[in-house]
Amino acid sequence: TLCKSANPQWREQFDFHYFSDRKDMLDIEVWRKDNKKHEELLGRCQVDISALPMKQTNCLELPLEKRPGSLLMLIAVAPCTGVSISDLCVCPLGDPSERQQISQRYCVKNSFRDMKDIGFLQVKVLKAVDLLAADFAGIRVKPPERVVSLQTHTVYKNLNPEWNKVFTFPIKDIHDVLEVTVFDEDGDKPPDFLGKVAIPLLSIRNGKQSCYTLKNKDLERASKGVIYLELDVLFNPIKASIRTFKPREKRFTEENRKFSKKILSRNVDRVKKITMAIWNTIQFLRSCFLWESTVKSVIAFVVFVVTVWSVELYMVPLALLVLFAYNFSLVTTGKVNNAQDAQASKELMGLDEDEDEDDKVSESEKKGLIDRIHMVQEIIIAVQSILEEIASFGERIKNTFNWTVPFLSVLACLVLAAATVMLYFIPLRYIVLIWGVNKFTKKLRNPYAIDNNELLDFLSRVPSDVQKV
Repeated sequence: TLCKSANPQWREQFDFHYFSDRKDMLDIEVWRKDNKKHEELLGRCQVDISALPMKQTNCLELPLEKRPGSLLMLIAVAPCTGVSISDLCVCPLGDPSERQQISQRYCVKNSFRDMKDIGFLQVKVLKAVDLLAADFAGIRVKPPERVVSLQTHTVYKNLNPEWNKVFTFPIKDIHDVLEVTVFDEDGDKPPDFLGKVAIPLLSIRNGKQSCYTLKNKDLERASKGVIYLELDVLFNPIKASIRTFKPREKRFTEENRKFSKKILSRNVDRVKKITMAIWNTIQFLRSCFLWESTVKSVIAFVVFVVTVWSVELYMVPLALLVLFAYNFSLVTTGKVNNAQDAQASKELMGLDEDEDEDDKVSESEKKGLIDRIHMVQEIIIAVQSILEEIASFGERIKNTFNWTVPFLSVLACLVLAAATVMLYFIPLRYIVLIWGVNKFTKKLRNPYAIDNNELLDFLSRVPSDVQKV
């Protein structure tokens, strides 16, 4: 969304699955939205995908139907490999020769070939047990970063259906999440939701059959039934690491943010925890300066003098490496358990039944309330979002050092080790000069490059305490 521009430039890329046996039209709509959530269609246009030449980028200027203006788009139609659905007897990784071929494609020596092809995901959908009453039970598998999902056949009147299907997908970001949804198909009516699971790709144990408890749409509460899956993921760690420092792809469609007393209260509590940690640190330093404890102040003074006298710039990333090593030792010895943070997050996400009862007001009262606070509603939502961003930022930094996602923590250690070596051998002015020249010439080298911050892109892959649940 771009604000107050008659000539907007989005410069965003979207990937869709297109099957050549279908005569699909790509529909594009342009919408205007004001602060009062009023939306207006500014125009639409269509593109016949089947008429475009393959394996080349097509520059199209599309006039909007019955409205002034046009859209300039680049559309490329290329063969997509790795997307399939089959029976268990013909699964790709079940054939040793084919598995060897796929593994060879993602080996270290091929790290700089086709940088977008990071890995390969195979999903075996076996069966479900003890589902809610359903007429036609089916499975929908939504792979990472895809707007199109694939689904199995439906099983008639069975609370313990067996599908025995295999799905395969290419991976574009190893930090994404696989979603598997169980639904009840009911003729021409929209399918009823029975439950779903969300599985981070980095948590997959290859070749191991696992049982997952179905959850509700928000993944906050357990639903009825379990599903049995067998997952395999093969990926190139170097490609995955490089992709970590690039902007994360956003969802194709995002729901409008709404004010929620529960979410606002949760975000306030999360920010309060971070604020208290900072405040306690400040109070500790203040107590050292005021000599409230002689022993503590003497130790702090000696540490300060030795540090300032002997510190070098390369010791800053080295100190962070020591912190990573210390936290790793705590995690491996069991002195720190990430489950405690998860439990605290569940308590924050828990719904208070009394609050739910207070929220149940009549339609007339609700309408009158909305009319009275309409002018400040956007501000409240903005405050709620800002609190969430602040809390998530602090929690992601903490979870990086706490080895919540070992792959990301190891990657951070490697970067800090490289920074230590560079700062030890290379003067700081040269490093800053190289960084500045790269930033200033980035748009000149690639006019369509998306400006990004590598540190923020890295942290966007680290889950917050809420996302860990």
